[in-house]
Amino acid sequence: MEGASFIVPMTPWGPIGMNGDGNQIQSAPVINGEVSLFKSVFRDTIGRVKETQLDVENKQYLLMTGQLDDAHTLPIAEAKAGIALDVLITLRNKTVEAYNELIKINV
Repeated sequence: MEGASFIVPMTPWGPIGMNGDGNQIQSAPVINGEVSLFKSVFRDTIGRVKETQLDVENKQYLLMTGQLDDAHTLPIAEAKAGIALDVLITLRNKTVEAYNELIKINV
């Protein structure tokens, strides 16, 4: 498998509050005595979108300058960036949906 040395396995995101290694995410910020888990998850998701987009831009640059040996890594990076963006959009939509449901509650 000498020719497949460039393949790097993807690491799963894991459950909320855990990173891909199964370790607890660094302590989330404390607001009014409560931990803001949602804020840390949202921030982590945005960070992943930025990270994958920068990877795509880097691979595009390397491909245009002829420095990228394996051209198939660019579509793979683009797919990862697309999935990360889809997760962020879904998270945003669910948040707005939950907020609208809370607004409808009579007090």
